[in-house]
Amino acid sequence: MPKIKTHQATAKRFKITKNNKIIKRKAGQDHFNSRESGVVTRGKRRDIGIAETEHKIIRQLMPYK
Repeated sequence: MPKIKTHQATAKRFKITKNNKIIKRKAGQDHFNSRESGVVTRGKRRDIGIAETEHKIIRQLMPYK
């Protein structure tokens, strides 16, 4: 049986933690950040978890991570 290839675009965007949670970087932090309030700017620095419904899809795209 051949090995399944890892989807590299997914592997670069998501990380699987030790407890098998999947986290990603918060979107929308490229530009236009000076107009945001301080609370929003600080919130954009955080990683966020993804919904349980998407776990199965991400797992299929990253079989060995």
